[in-house]
Amino acid sequence: MPKLKSRKAAAKRFRLSGSGKIMRRKAFKNHLLQHKGPDRRSRLSKIATVSEADAPNVDLMLPYL
Repeated sequence: MPKLKSRKAAAKRFRLSGSGKIMRRKAFKNHLLQHKGPDRRSRLSKIATVSEADAPNVDLMLPYL
């Protein structure tokens, strides 16, 4: 069977945690930060897990993750 290509856009966005869950960055932390409060900016800086409903789609995009 041939090797499968991974989607490079997804490979740059997702990582695997130690327990095997798929981790992602949170949205809304790129620009227009001056009106967002410091607590909100700090909360957006943290890494989140991909929801269980979306994890199968990420698995298809990254076959060797």
